[in-house]
Amino acid sequence: MSDERPTTSGGFGRLLVSVYGILALAALGRSSYQVLTKLAEAPAAYLLSLVAAVVYVVATVALALGGRGTGWRGVAWGAVVVEAAGVLTVGTLSVTHPEYFAEATVWSGFGQGYGYVPLVLPFVGLWWLWHTRPGRTAPESAPVRPTEA
Repeated sequence: MSDERPTTSGGFGRLLVSVYGILALAALGRSSYQVLTKLAEAPAAYLLSLVAAVVYVVATVALALGGRGTGWRGVAWGAVVVEAAGVLTVGTLSVTHPEYFAEATVWSGFGQGYGYVPLVLPFVGLWWLWHTRPGRTAPESAPVRPTEA
């Protein structure tokens, strides 16, 4: 098998990219509306949600194109690490210092407003990137050994 395993290999890879895409669209739609119509009410929260949405868009594209030898795999790693750090940092701060956020962000309460998908998704993404890393071959059937006669 080739050393280049696309991040969309198998049904799970396509499912992961689809979930990222849905979250990216949801976060981008919500944050864009908030920034365009209510930015003065909670600028930090709404801009942070927009940043999160952009991270999800980048992660979606990078995961969809990863494994084609074009550097997208590295972009995917970076985006998913930023996503994990963001949801853990903002999630922790939103619980310990709720006064920092006048309104909820995508990552507030560890993604509570999105069914905790923002908390789980980056760790699934990191696992998948590790699982499909170059140089790792897919498990195949056990090699056939010649029988001794």
